Amino acid sequence: MTVPSPTVSVVVCTYADDRWPDLVAAIESIRRQTTAPLEIVVVVDHNAELLERVRAELPDVVAVSNGEQRGLSGARNSGVDVARGDVIAFIDDDAVAAEDWLEWLVAAYADAHVLGVGGAAEPAWELGRPRRFPEEFDWVVGCTYRGMPVQRAEVRNLIGANMSFRRDVLAAAGRFRSGIGRVGTRPIGCEETELCIRARRRWSEGVFVFEPGARVAHRVPRHRVTLRYFGARCYAEGWSKAVVARLVGSADGLSTERSYVRRTLPRAVVRGLADCLLRADLGGLGRSAAVVFGLACTTAGYAVGLATARPNAPGET
Repeated sequence: MTVPSPTVSVVVCTYADDRWPDLVAAIESIRRQTTAPLEIVVVVDHNAELLERVRAELPDVVAVSNGEQRGLSGARNSGVDVARGDVIAFIDDDAVAAEDWLEWLVAAYADAHVLGVGGAAEPAWELGRPRRFPEEFDWVVGCTYRGMPVQRAEVRNLIGANMSFRRDVLAAAGRFRSGIGRVGTRPIGCEETELCIRARRRWSEGVFVFEPGARVAHRVPRHRVTLRYFGARCYAEGWSKAVVARLVGSADGLSTERSYVRRTLPRAVVRGLADCLLRADLGGLGRSAAVVFGLACTTAGYAVGLATARPNAPGET
């Protein structure tokens, strides 16, 4: 007996008028999927004019407003509220999915223990990858980074730009938590991390899976490769990790990060220096320096977050 494939609702959250071309490209990539979604849900975050434009120019999507507190967490919750699929997938409004994106995601749900599946987010650099930008810090621009699995594997949490959950998991484990998660251009994150940890605690035998075959290209505009943005994003990530650690404890909240700091980052520094000394690649020196700078900013954000952050309850506004 074969198990029928789950139906999938794809949720895209958006907020700014100037991201319209990106949104249209994201929607078009979802329409071209080899495994067709049940529906495409576009959630507009407190922008009435943009909501009307979506309804007028993208009539085949389900367009709704964020009915919660402004921000990505509330927008995702609002999308979950109206989505009808067995699986709810999320893609950023500035990402373009490969044609077999959903096919790869859905395939992993054949295992009943799988709570959610995420895929690779590959950077689409507006001006090309800067020589000084280390691959270990591609998470700064919302993408998969060096140190993550290169084949299907269990992971602690999924990446927000490319992730999916069983509907039942989102219904029973609770909603995305406000107080963390991006609001407009403020580079706070980790709401999906906290949700994944919460779900795993409810289903001890459940797993989250990273499937690198499920690919999206995540646009990286020029302003996100500046040193100022790099430092601010690292600081915000540290602050967000502090909130998650306060909520779920440091054992779960920092389990992946400890391995990243102890293994991935030292190798990155050595690799950059070797590229500089052995291959005359001056960018290698910049990459090593960026790793040290990024870790320092993240650590500072974590320390401040531990002292000051007060997270809200799931779905609290």
